[in-house]
Amino acid sequence: MKILYLHQYFNTPEMKGGTRSYEMALRMVKRGHEVHMITSRKEYKTSGNLWESEVIEGIYVHWLPVKYDNKMPYVRRIFSFFKFAFAAGKKAIVIGGDIIFATSTPLTIAIPAIQAKKVLKVPMVFEVRDLWPELPIAIGALKSPLTKYLAKKLEIWAYKHSDSVVGLSPGMCEGVISTGYPAKKVFNIPNSCDINLFSVEPKQGIDFRAKYDWLGDRPLVIYAGTLGHINGICYLARVAQKMLYVAPEVRFLVIGRGVEEEKLRNEATELGVLGDNFFMLPPMSKNEMPALFSAATISTSLFIPLEEMWANSANKFFDTLASGKPIAINYGGWQKKLIESYGNGLVLHETDYSSAAKELLALLNDEVKLQKTGEASKKMAVDSFSRDVLAKELINLLENLFVGSSAISSEGKSLGAS
Repeated sequence: MKILYLHQYFNTPEMKGGTRSYEMALRMVKRGHEVHMITSRKEYKTSGNLWESEVIEGIYVHWLPVKYDNKMPYVRRIFSFFKFAFAAGKKAIVIGGDIIFATSTPLTIAIPAIQAKKVLKVPMVFEVRDLWPELPIAIGALKSPLTKYLAKKLEIWAYKHSDSVVGLSPGMCEGVISTGYPAKKVFNIPNSCDINLFSVEPKQGIDFRAKYDWLGDRPLVIYAGTLGHINGICYLARVAQKMLYVAPEVRFLVIGRGVEEEKLRNEATELGVLGDNFFMLPPMSKNEMPALFSAATISTSLFIPLEEMWANSANKFFDTLASGKPIAINYGGWQKKLIESYGNGLVLHETDYSSAAKELLALLNDEVKLQKTGEASKKMAVDSFSRDVLAKELINLLENLFVGSSAISSEGKSLGAS
């Protein structure tokens, strides 16, 4: 097949950010398919609407320069979404293909996907990474009745024109089905674990620790990801303050960037933990992450108290599993059930920071349990979230749709000839 893969924020392992699309596209290429990634470049040298193309490990990547940053006002981000959407549709049509695979967020990726589907007359699969517009509405990013109405209409329109929909969690799939979309056409293919990438020698973690005088061989709790409104990362600074009174040797490290970065830095300073037991570093590329996770004692995935976030499928959760480390979260939903089932971490109280600090400390002080929870994480990664296995499920879905559409097309031609 010639696959048109639309993802506005595609990253390679050398870049900062999630690499699901890179990993999936790479496996599509290895399966023998021609993959064209239509995406945007946040950092670029040229100006204007100039597409830049290159081949990355067999993937044809087409970049459009579009300014974007999590720190930008929401209205400015919406502008970036639509700028890319209107250009990407034209690009997809020019390139042509046998099937379209479009992955959100943002939800506006449906615009170029549907445009190309109609012109090229090929099947389209839409991947839901977050439940939009439920999340923007829940956090107050979409406030006016008109914007909420239009966003919901866009969601329904995206599903209506999709031959199949992929959801990254059971909750996302349920959200799609609740709109009236046929359940038989919805597939749960969650985020996944790059097991080989994160299976590194302990020396990598030791070398990482040696870089920082404040770390050494002390227990380390990490958060690696976006510092957005939804993440509520100040939670970890408050837990660090409580930990300072009972176990000052425990270190907390946040790696990332986002709109809440300055707020976090200010709050950590006011709490008296920044530079003491709480530290911040800029984002790292995917290739640098295995050493970080190897150095970590416990990794965290955090969100503000918001039930709409329970369906999330955050990269940091699955990177933790792949690295064989205990995971601590502060929310409910399917990941909480997984942790309770496998026994591979902690579900911390969402607002009781003293309780959270005590639970973390109890695990940090129990070497036997630490080892068992880490082993349970690795088992979960291998049993349920192997990237190779889940990529095969996605590729099989695309191939089956392509074969089906080809058969229908051939039948139509035969009927026309007769």
